[in-house]
Amino acid sequence: MPREPRPSAAFRPQQSSAWLPLAVAAALWTWSLPRIGFRDIGDFGLLDRFPLAFYASLVVLSIGFLLSLRRAGTAPWWPLAHCVAMLVALKAPPALLYDSVRYAWASKHDAVIDRLLAEGTVYPHAELSGGMSAYDQWPGFFSLNGALIRAFGVPGAAAYANWAPVLFGLLTLPVLILIYRTFTDDWRLVWAAVWIFQLANWVGQDYLSPQGFAYLLFLTVFAVVVRHFVRPGSAGRLRDRSLLDPAAASVPPPTTTRQRAVGVAILAPIIAAVNASHQLTPVMLCMTLMALCLTRRYRNLGLLVVTGVLMLVWDLTMGRVLFLDTLSTLRDSAGDLLNNSRAGFAGEPTGPGPELVGRANILMVLVLAVLAGAAVLLRRRLVRSALPLLLAAAAPVPLFAVNDYGGEMLFRVYLFGLPGTAFFAAAALVPTVAGTGRARRLARGTSVVALPVALIALSAGFLPSYYGKEGMQYAPPAETAFVKRAYDRAPDGALILATTGSFPGAYYRYDHYERWFFTEQEVPENLKMLRDPAGYLDAGIPDGRPAFVILTPSQEEATTGEGYLPPGGFDRMSEALKRSPYFRVVEESEHGLELEHVPLGDRGPRGTDTEEKPR
Repeated sequence: MPREPRPSAAFRPQQSSAWLPLAVAAALWTWSLPRIGFRDIGDFGLLDRFPLAFYASLVVLSIGFLLSLRRAGTAPWWPLAHCVAMLVALKAPPALLYDSVRYAWASKHDAVIDRLLAEGTVYPHAELSGGMSAYDQWPGFFSLNGALIRAFGVPGAAAYANWAPVLFGLLTLPVLILIYRTFTDDWRLVWAAVWIFQLANWVGQDYLSPQGFAYLLFLTVFAVVVRHFVRPGSAGRLRDRSLLDPAAASVPPPTTTRQRAVGVAILAPIIAAVNASHQLTPVMLCMTLMALCLTRRYRNLGLLVVTGVLMLVWDLTMGRVLFLDTLSTLRDSAGDLLNNSRAGFAGEPTGPGPELVGRANILMVLVLAVLAGAAVLLRRRLVRSALPLLLAAAAPVPLFAVNDYGGEMLFRVYLFGLPGTAFFAAAALVPTVAGTGRARRLARGTSVVALPVALIALSAGFLPSYYGKEGMQYAPPAETAFVKRAYDRAPDGALILATTGSFPGAYYRYDHYERWFFTEQEVPENLKMLRDPAGYLDAGIPDGRPAFVILTPSQEEATTGEGYLPPGGFDRMSEALKRSPYFRVVEESEHGLELEHVPLGDRGPRGTDTEEKPR
């Protein structure tokens, strides 16, 4: 009898389960991309603007990833491909679709880079309004971007700003793999931890920013330390496989004092780059190295001293002004755990989207905390060998007792603790491959249910956390053009008023103007302002100072969503300013409202020359 034709290897069930989900997900995602309604963002950001095919592509990717874990040890490229695909699927849509820079703070950093390119230098001791002097005091990231722009001939950072989350994610991926492989030989655990890290990285610090760049360097330093700074004779019983979790990796080989000294010399430029780029990340690095010193394995006091000295040298030279100013505020913030750990600066988020984002954030933190806590309790042998990761996850927590970092300390502590937290969360979901009998069957049966459910919960939390407030993050080019026209009409030295700095172009030519973002304060003061907006602003404008008010739809989204103003407060304020004799309308359209402050002697019939300015 003639033999039946054998199916191609690519179409065998084992092979097709690896590539078919990727192909289907790519087709669904590609089809959905032009159908994402980003030009008509509603109350829920992009959540109700993503077509069903977009959500389906994420589900298919997740299924494919779960299938690829079965062969993670023999075919690790398939989990890697799924991790890269999920990163692109989650964070590439703005880069491919948006016709303007996503996120107001990215446009702010674009303005800093433009000024650096124009001036050719920085002025660390010059005073600039709105805290902008700090960018001249920590210019490392902006200098790097300026060099790249000159080298590649692109018109400016805006040309690639929206790709920063994807680029930072791709560069972070191999660093995370190195970290996790240091503590486990189980590739399933490595890839599950990477996947969870990506889904839990919703904080939004990976945009075109110094903190995104410094965070990548922070992880790089941490990876080198845990792999190449093991002290001789410190592992002890950790080299006895019978005492370790079956998934635990052997402790890396010890290094001599000379080798560690060479390692410090190699890491010093990276640590210096961290200090030149961001204020908080060096503190987090010092806290992490201090935590590692609690173990005999990584008690490297020399590296800690070098890191601390580099930080202090920079803070007392280039960053001296802001550093001393921060020290002067510690007496008010130190020990105030409640305020230092609150999210944001002013009130509670309002509106369907921001409120959903707040609930999703809490869901994400709870899910990760429960999973990581379960692993710490149930897999104590793994905790023994991966103790440095646990210490690194807890290291940032004491900073709650120091400062609120402008309402962002909660998010920064979460972010810097995330690599370790993701690892232990994955350890709770991926059972050990060893063991026999009922316990093993129970662990495997639990994982079959718990792993998909947890990944679905984290995906469900990521999307609203990252895209639920997209009305604040995206603005059409016409709004940015309106803002630039308003600035160009103002003479140098004018005072620019806006409700908040969270709008595109807010820092356009920032060294030519002074800014007053008048709702970025405690809520009771904003409620006082709403009783008489024109009088309140008029009282804060110095006599004889040209002043302009710029109000845009992005500001309305931000002030309402972040809780600076109550619902409807932005519209009431705008109407009150338009009716007031203290201000006159310069330009008004759907993209914004510009008003010019009318000096006391120039006010028309609704004012009098003898009118006194309220104080």
